[in-house]
Amino acid sequence: MPETQTRPEETGIVPAGVLSPAIHLDHCVIHVSDWTRSNAFYRDVVGAEIVARGDGYAYRFGGVQLNCHGPGVNPKMVAAQPVMPGNSDLCFRWSGSIAEAIAHLDGLAVPVELGPVETFGAAGAGISVYFRDPDGSLLEFITYPAP
Repeated sequence: MPETQTRPEETGIVPAGVLSPAIHLDHCVIHVSDWTRSNAFYRDVVGAEIVARGDGYAYRFGGVQLNCHGPGVNPKMVAAQPVMPGNSDLCFRWSGSIAEAIAHLDGLAVPVELGPVETFGAAGAGISVYFRDPDGSLLEFITYPAP
């Protein structure tokens, strides 16, 4: 099952078979203030594929995408309270150990603000570290124990 697919039968929130076909997150929106700085950060720190999109960019992670509002972008539809630079809170699943995530951030001079700490994410209990993107949005790398 793709990591982006919901797992209602495992969460106990929605009865099995109710979301058929399964629903998964396709994209969400962040706002950045500087394309060059943000593109480099999301590429190097978070591992995004940078996708040119009209007058701006999107950041793709396999089957999930962050559409970006930023300089020169005039979106057709926005939330009632449009996202602004620095007000997003995003969690990314890290495939290695939390120590490797911390070493990765240290190697790129990205300060860890909190962690490692016990957290709870889409796959249950995990361990996370928190850091910020260049605009101040809160980012998180979460790891889950091996099955």
